[in-house]
Amino acid sequence: MAVELQMPKLGATMEKGTIIEWLKEEGDQVTVGEPILEIMTDKINIEVEAPSQGVLLKKLYEVDSEVPVLETIAYIGETGEEIVEKTSNRNVQSEVVKEDNNTQAQQALNTTVSTKTLTGKIRRTPAALKLAKAHGIDLHLVHGTGPNNRIQVRDVELFLEGQKAKITPLAKKIASVQQIDINTLQPSSTKIVKEDVTKELTRNKSNSVSYNGIRKVVGERMAQSSATVPHVTLHTTIDMTKAIELRKMLLEKILSRTGFRLSYTEILIKSVAHALMSHPMVNASLNGKKIDLHSDINIGIAVAIPNGLVVPVIRNADQKGLLELTVESKKLAKNARENRLTTDDFSGGTFTISNLGMYAVDSFTPIINQPESAILGVGRIQEQVVSVDGAIVSRPQMALSLSFDHRVIDGAPAAHFLTDLKEILENPYELMV
Repeated sequence: MAVELQMPKLGATMEKGTIIEWLKEEGDQVTVGEPILEIMTDKINIEVEAPSQGVLLKKLYEVDSEVPVLETIAYIGETGEEIVEKTSNRNVQSEVVKEDNNTQAQQALNTTVSTKTLTGKIRRTPAALKLAKAHGIDLHLVHGTGPNNRIQVRDVELFLEGQKAKITPLAKKIASVQQIDINTLQPSSTKIVKEDVTKELTRNKSNSVSYNGIRKVVGERMAQSSATVPHVTLHTTIDMTKAIELRKMLLEKILSRTGFRLSYTEILIKSVAHALMSHPMVNASLNGKKIDLHSDINIGIAVAIPNGLVVPVIRNADQKGLLELTVESKKLAKNARENRLTTDDFSGGTFTISNLGMYAVDSFTPIINQPESAILGVGRIQEQVVSVDGAIVSRPQMALSLSFDHRVIDGAPAAHFLTDLKEILENPYELMV
């Protein structure tokens, strides 16, 4: 009997997935655990593996289709087997699909097998495939260094480095200023010259990009949060003098023990987690007719990736020191950029930090990452002239913006939390107590 392949439910909040690519065609032989298609959730791209061995008899959805979780998306069985499609959650009319022509299916199978023999099966990560497609690279030419010779992002990057064309200094400078990837340029001679860059710049101005994939998912989630949650944002400014001193004091110690540099992000995570211990209403979620006060303090860190945004989570951040937080946050950020996060890395967040301090951003109004009730926006640190004990001095200042759900938190408690956080960041040595 044919086995159903369903859209997996990869998290409590996942309601549907989008089919990014079919890795198998109807008539292809599949084995247990073999990737059949790639899907995108609201958080990650992931391959869906075959639950049983047999032939991919029928695909029920095309690429770019959004499919509810647990909906049947394909059938696996024996060649020529009759399929009875069940009524779906979306009331899709039942139908009986009979494979009348066994010979045709077998012929398709033979054709596919023959093609595979010629081309060879390519094992690659979704991120590697995405990068290869962006640069028009034939993955047959790339050597995989992952398990079972699976091609990883780094393999594609190394291939690209080997394919880089020569470029004149002026062309390279223009490309850098205009943020043009020189790997996408087509040289008109043996070198990429200024005219090649300006031609690409003109072409880009008339181009548009598709609003789909993770860009669309992020957009829809932000629009929903902004439209349904009554946002209120409070702003404050932090004197970072002592936080900078703390970072300088611990920088070499943590670097020598972990290989990672302590950043202000980790100091923020530790400080926010410490402040949340005294403010359970800020570490909460509205759940229907009740408000869940989370016992764990799990801090999500917003990480920008190509064409999107993801928020991996550091669990029990209040129980970890700066060394451990440095290692964990650096690894999560690296995995996010390489599209290697798992569903566990995203789940369970109770509060989010969005740090744009590495850019020329003084402050901004962050949108709450539902179902959480608050998010902290972090601006850059810059020297400002301030008055201290009657004297005019220059001090490093950093702006914080706390957006909160007014259904869960009132203004005064939110202001109390932000005041406590300011006190901690301006006296970070107290975290050691």
